[in-house]
Amino acid sequence: MAKATDQITIGELAERTGVATSAIRFYESIGLLTSERTSGNQRRFRRDDIRVVSVIRAAQAVGLTLEAVGEALSRLPRGKTPTVRDWERMSQRWRKDLDERIAGLERLRDDLGSCIGCGCLSLQKCALLNAGDRAGEFGSGPRYLLGVTEVDQQPAGIGG
Repeated sequence: MAKATDQITIGELAERTGVATSAIRFYESIGLLTSERTSGNQRRFRRDDIRVVSVIRAAQAVGLTLEAVGEALSRLPRGKTPTVRDWERMSQRWRKDLDERIAGLERLRDDLGSCIGCGCLSLQKCALLNAGDRAGEFGSGPRYLLGVTEVDQQPAGIGG
């Protein structure tokens, strides 16, 4: 068991991270956090869990799933403070996913005002960018916004 000064209550953890105690209990129930129990059955968390909960909160804010967070956290050392190198390795695993999300957000920002390949053909401009509803041949939804192009959809051996 850790020294009492290395432990904090669920209320202290909630206050330091801005996360509700119910969320902290949920994170614990799915294995993202662990606590020890006092003789009075009260939860005590490691002071280091402030960083862990903060990472969970930041990851959720950018749209990462709790499953992805859990996978990354499972690679951190348990029972000791993660080093800067540990955190860097963890963040590297998220880099590709985050880069893809950023690219998607940039496409949304840049293309939302014009035809996004949804096949609606309700805008006069769509007739120019999606004549004959070509985007509809590639599936439902905003095909161009999702990064699907006609070249991506050509059968093998055609166009490249």
